[in-house]
Amino acid sequence: MKMKTSLFVFVFFGALSISCGQEISKENIQNHIATLASDAYEGRGTGSAGEEKAAMYIEDQFKKAKLRPMGDVKTFRQAFDYKSGVHGTGTAGKSKNIIGYINNRAANTIVIGAHYDHLGLGNDGNSLDANPKDKIHNGADDNASGVAGVLELARYFQSNKIEEENNFLFICFSGEELGLLGSEYFTEHPTLDLLKINYMINLDMVGRFEETKGLSVSGSGTSPVWESLLKKLSSDKMKIVTDSSGTGPSDHTKFYLKNIPVLHFFTGSHSDYHKPSDDSDKINYDGEVSVLNLIIKVIMANETQAKLSFLPTKSKTTTSSRSFKVTMGIMPSYGSSVAGLKVDGVTEGKPAHKAGVLTGDIIIQIGELVITDIQTYMEALGKFEKGQTVPVKIKRGEQELTLDVTF
Repeated sequence: MKMKTSLFVFVFFGALSISCGQEISKENIQNHIATLASDAYEGRGTGSAGEEKAAMYIEDQFKKAKLRPMGDVKTFRQAFDYKSGVHGTGTAGKSKNIIGYINNRAANTIVIGAHYDHLGLGNDGNSLDANPKDKIHNGADDNASGVAGVLELARYFQSNKIEEENNFLFICFSGEELGLLGSEYFTEHPTLDLLKINYMINLDMVGRFEETKGLSVSGSGTSPVWESLLKKLSSDKMKIVTDSSGTGPSDHTKFYLKNIPVLHFFTGSHSDYHKPSDDSDKINYDGEVSVLNLIIKVIMANETQAKLSFLPTKSKTTTSSRSFKVTMGIMPSYGSSVAGLKVDGVTEGKPAHKAGVLTGDIIIQIGELVITDIQTYMEALGKFEKGQTVPVKIKRGEQELTLDVTF
């Protein structure tokens, strides 16, 4: 292992020793989330003035960490055009990814990313609030928590006095809530050769860790090393629940589709998801510290290995939020391993609520389409139009019921 100084640091697989007193700072995480999820940022809607404030804040933190700009023309920003609304039929606008780099003079690079946009004032149709219009959706967990993680990991790896065997590219994506727009743009217009990316780590909603629920890590099937490593790192204090698939409704999907191994860290759904009530006072800050320390262990456990091998998983197709015109108004369980789509929450006044769907139900069929997981659920929504009534088959305990849902 190369060193930035003469200090020699041993890294043990089972227990990572924090070098030179460097450690993940709970206070930093609190400050980042409190700032990004404050009302002053107005929910960080893609292309909004509030999102621009967030972009400036992230840039400032990258500068403080002395990262190298890796956006357009020696800046931290990678600009792109977008259209808001379902199917990109709304207003045209401009936004940007924020990208910083640690150059360890290594052959390969680890990407650590999170989306910094959220739902703004709730006018884009993605809110699960019964009456969302013009309400600030602060998105503390979704995804100020992920951005805070990226900023803190950037500070940690820049200041830990170790020159790791990989470079690091830290990316805060815009446009995720409109359909993974920022990560799609980066992977189609990379500022670093994609062939030199070792793997991608995505932090999306990492602020609500509960020991009883554990930590969900998707993408464990995208490289031969992931599953066994994550099993070894799982503990009573942090039970890791893995999902092999490299696709899902977040930014890691776009890297997986470029044959890059991925891991998506996620602490679970909750009743504040996509609502104005997702605020910073509900974050488990100690839990996020534990998640970031786990990510450091994952990274350091692979430091002696060559570039990871890529494995394809379930499928190479994905559906983003722009691919369907209707919503049921449920909060899906992203960490559930049951066949079908488990419902973690139901929004009052939305189609599912009106039809009688309850929290804990498992959706197994919509119309003629069998639902096996969140991917098939999202694909099914793309088949229906507003005003249509379709039978939805659910499992409720030992019962199997059919409810008529009108979109």
